[in-house]
Amino acid sequence: MFVGLAIILAGYFVYSRYLAKKVYRLSATHRTPAHEFKDGVDYIPTNKFVLWGHHFTSVAGAAPIVGPAVAIIWGWGPAFLWVTLGTVFFAGMHDLGALWASARNKGQSIGTLSGRYIGPRGRNLFLAIMFLLLVMVNAVFAVVISGLLVSQPSAVIPTWGAIVVALLIGQAIYKLRWNLAVVSIAGVVALYGLILLGDRFPIVLPETIMGLSASAFWIIVLFIYAGIASLMPVWMLLQPRDYINGLQLFIGLGLLYAAILLSAPTMVAPMINQNTPPDTPGIVPLLFVTIACGAISGFHGMVSSGTSSKQLDKETDARFVGYFGAVGEGLLALVTLLVVSAGFQTLADWEEVYHAFNEGGAGAFVAAGGTVLSNGLAIPESLSATVLATMAVLFAATTMDTSVRLQRYIISEIGELMGLKLKPLIATVLVLLFGLGLAFGADPSGEGGMIIWPLFGTTNQLLAALTLSIITVILVRKRRPFLPVLLPLMFVLVMSVSALVVQLGTFYGQGNWLLLGMGIVILIAAIWVIIEAAVTLNRVRNQPPEPEDEDVAVAAQAGADGR
Repeated sequence: MFVGLAIILAGYFVYSRYLAKKVYRLSATHRTPAHEFKDGVDYIPTNKFVLWGHHFTSVAGAAPIVGPAVAIIWGWGPAFLWVTLGTVFFAGMHDLGALWASARNKGQSIGTLSGRYIGPRGRNLFLAIMFLLLVMVNAVFAVVISGLLVSQPSAVIPTWGAIVVALLIGQAIYKLRWNLAVVSIAGVVALYGLILLGDRFPIVLPETIMGLSASAFWIIVLFIYAGIASLMPVWMLLQPRDYINGLQLFIGLGLLYAAILLSAPTMVAPMINQNTPPDTPGIVPLLFVTIACGAISGFHGMVSSGTSSKQLDKETDARFVGYFGAVGEGLLALVTLLVVSAGFQTLADWEEVYHAFNEGGAGAFVAAGGTVLSNGLAIPESLSATVLATMAVLFAATTMDTSVRLQRYIISEIGELMGLKLKPLIATVLVLLFGLGLAFGADPSGEGGMIIWPLFGTTNQLLAALTLSIITVILVRKRRPFLPVLLPLMFVLVMSVSALVVQLGTFYGQGNWLLLGMGIVILIAAIWVIIEAAVTLNRVRNQPPEPEDEDVAVAAQAGADGR
């Protein structure tokens, strides 16, 4: 625990300073898109702590819990190294870079930036990959949330009550102008009051509702809510919801780390598992796509360039929002590894849960984490499970909120390329139809989200590699140091492409034609984008350096003055 914390925090206090000063060269005087295009809906200059809460909880979701809690099947040692080193040298650099690149280009999404820096063909392919990933994010997270609401009915009241708390916080901050510290304390107290209430009065749905299973019913309700939330101004619900959830997560993390420190539980999981179940794939390259969020994630680049860049008050805030947002996710992934390694009584108990690949996940985190909290802090196991289930649900829900909003942007952008101008409501309806179609189309019971989990992780990492390729091109054009981006890009690209090839063979053997077809499309598009980026990179190396934004502004002003 101490070694992991030291590595991750050193990344923020040391390595992120180098990136901010030498690579991205953040400027406090640069006018951000939030000020340039301020509209009170999407472009809003935001306090960096509030924006960090939005960004962190949007990118965190359930993935840094599910991924590590599945990858532990290979042993905690490899997962520990990937989470800690990945957070420092991959995730933080990627998230900060995407946020900087978008803020320097009028808040444009990474997909739009691909059109500017590698051409329209690359942009179209990039948008296709982003679209498919967002469909998977929405389906996967809806299934994870519904499963937790069914298995932990005590989380129902705090999950939906948090929406009311967020709406009140939004009004208090932006309309009533209340002190942020007072609002934060009141919001946290209200949220934990709801957790106590939910633990006292769990809400168990009947087995069937209007002909639907309880899980299927929750999935539909979640999509309807996410659609409505995505159409509301960010200050009204999305921002305050993410902010208060961010505070709640750090409290939850503090409780878990404190419980581990006080109880010093035994690591019953092996450091390297020599007795993996027969169906477990090879650790290389699958480890590096099973743990995506918590080490590096392409979805983070979409959030950085899709919503966070439009709310950045000062460019220098990007280091705290982007890199420290990745640090928060790394801390969540690290504590997940700790509790699923040490939250079981014996190795036999651990092996009973991890009897097959893709087992464990959020359920193992809640159960094992509840045991750790109970042993370390004497919190009743029922309440501990409620706290952790609520934490997992709220972060998955905030990610789903942001994902639906981002996919609406992508669909609108694709529509514009086809000569269609889609209204936000129409684009949102299409988002919901695609997400529900995948969740129920892959499995009529509504479990399609977990069926596509392997492909989700691979696509997520491929998108991270593509995002890094755009950042590399930008840095080369500006004659900035680019090796801190290029080297991680090459590693992630090799691992994600290798993993996708392995998975395509598995899908073919299983006769899973849906995932096989989606995987082939993603592989072809990704390789094509990388080729386009490589060609562009080779060309721009021999071109004059791109002038800095400040130089362009000075030249424009000189021309206006007739000088």
